[in-house]
Amino acid sequence: MQLPAQQVAVLEAASADEATSVDALADEADLPPETVTGAAFELESEGLVAVEERVDETITLTEEGAEYADERLPEIRLYEAALEAGADEDPTQMGQVIGASGLEGGQVDIALSNYARKGYGTIESGEITADPDADPTADAEANALEALAESGEAAADSVDVDAETIDQLERRGLLERTETTVREVTLTELGVTELMAGIETAETVGQVTPELLTSGEWETVEFADYNVEADAEAVESGTVHVLRQMSERVKDVLVGMGFQEMDGPHVDADFWINDCLFMPQDHPARTHWDRFAMEEPSHIDELPEELVEDVERVHREGLGEDSEGYHSPWDEDFARALALRGHTTSLSTRYLSGEEIGEIEPPARFFSVEKAYRNDTLDATHLLEFYQIEGWVMAEDLSVRDLMGTFEEFYAQFGIEDIQFKPHYNPYTEPSFELFGTHPTTGELIEIGNSGIFREEMLEPLGVDCDVMAWGLALERLAMLTTGAEDIRDLHGTLADLEFLRNAEVTY
Repeated sequence: MQLPAQQVAVLEAASADEATSVDALADEADLPPETVTGAAFELESEGLVAVEERVDETITLTEEGAEYADERLPEIRLYEAALEAGADEDPTQMGQVIGASGLEGGQVDIALSNYARKGYGTIESGEITADPDADPTADAEANALEALAESGEAAADSVDVDAETIDQLERRGLLERTETTVREVTLTELGVTELMAGIETAETVGQVTPELLTSGEWETVEFADYNVEADAEAVESGTVHVLRQMSERVKDVLVGMGFQEMDGPHVDADFWINDCLFMPQDHPARTHWDRFAMEEPSHIDELPEELVEDVERVHREGLGEDSEGYHSPWDEDFARALALRGHTTSLSTRYLSGEEIGEIEPPARFFSVEKAYRNDTLDATHLLEFYQIEGWVMAEDLSVRDLMGTFEEFYAQFGIEDIQFKPHYNPYTEPSFELFGTHPTTGELIEIGNSGIFREEMLEPLGVDCDVMAWGLALERLAMLTTGAEDIRDLHGTLADLEFLRNAEVTY
């Protein structure tokens, strides 16, 4: 019997008594593992060996998991601090306990979110209690982290931790699971028989070369057989991100509708972000809970003096007989405070005021597809940073009918024709309404944008004396409607689903 050299080497290295892994055969035969794998499958097709596959799962702690294994979970540290503060007897101020625990940054949120879940106590109205009967030494997650820290990388089936705890730690990002396909080879009776009878090494050629063609040897040499059913190495190529595809498509559509693109700073003064929008300075959305303020530099150096005076006047006094303003404090120092823009409407105020490119004459259409930043609670439709499709049209005698018609034309370009509108309130538009679309997978209505006609109290200080209709649409929500993604975190961020991003098709 004649076989190619690599097949002979694998056959001679294999055993009939025990299964041998591909890696072990590769070491014994001094061949690359992928060559051994191909040869093994070819030998299997001849009935000379049997190839078995299994998937081994290993578990390792992440950097954060290793840190908690060493320093204790944040919720346990919070519980211990609460006990020391006497929260097992009387409710204690939460800030006092957090300060005593030594927790900082994101660890505070982690501790608070797991504290009550595990029965360590309650958190209500800024006060914390501690259950004196709670037992941190029985915390399944803490004990699992400790065990994994001692064992290092471990096979999943060798870890004495229940599956539910493993799943919870993985959801918290404290451990990682890795799956590896292991192939093992065993000689069959036929393989043993042929080895005993003697196997010759066949001189075969694996590929056609220019030398074979020019010399004419290709007519007489024996070519190796190819097993087209053998596994091949997966090659992941780069691709344009789903949101980048969607962003470029949106820009193409809006330019085709006659719009020009805007750009501007991601960090801007509250004046441009909110004050110019007739947003009162004591509005809840302007607190540190909802915005990302800058520490250094903390304030902008220059603002247009006349515009600042006009904006402050309208905030304090209103505009015309039917407008009274807000009768609330207005502080220029607060207006100068720098923050990451919570919406890209700061670009619109810069352009409408003439500060960015000079005075704009109607009719005019402008848009941007840029990033905005908000201190939102993360969920299936919210992230801390996201892309907003900003747009506005300046013209005489605009109406809600014009605005709704613009949306219907825009979304029709993406095959979305079931847009629904709901009246809404904004400090800077009147009338205002939100837009909703039907998710193609879940069938649920999801909010995809906010819009309205800019109020006169906003436009007059900016020097605009005609109608302006405007909107802020969510790029990620549009991508959810066109790709079927059910969670915004699948699209980008630390939890992005790479498999989904590799295979998702943007349809329009």
